[in-house]
Amino acid sequence: MRRAIRTREAFAGDGPYSQAVLSGGFVFVSGQGPLDLHGNVVGETIEEQTGLTLRNIERILAAAGCTMDDVVKVNVILRHIGDFDKFNDVYRTYFREPMPARTCYEGGLDGILVEIDAIAEAPNGKERGT
Repeated sequence: MRRAIRTREAFAGDGPYSQAVLSGGFVFVSGQGPLDLHGNVVGETIEEQTGLTLRNIERILAAAGCTMDDVVKVNVILRHIGDFDKFNDVYRTYFREPMPARTCYEGGLDGILVEIDAIAEAPNGKERGT
């Protein structure tokens, strides 16, 4: 069984996808960027954009009853791989040991500097409400 996770605390997106999906005891958060509630890009630096992107993920996870401590895997796309160290400086402030597994690569992003998706273990490894 899978269930869409939605929150008004993060941009809902304008494509055919859910902010996140709860399935098999895990929450799969769709790729998030530095967007405000209206879909406007916020921040000009990688640090600003990384912070907002991770806050959006936090908000979506909260709607699923999770925290950043429940995240087990993260995928990151950076517009410029040269921003890697600055990205990491902000990223480190959102996670504690053991850090999630992670993949990070450079990719063509349209108008943003970073996109991040995440997988988190649902509380007690079970889907809520089932």
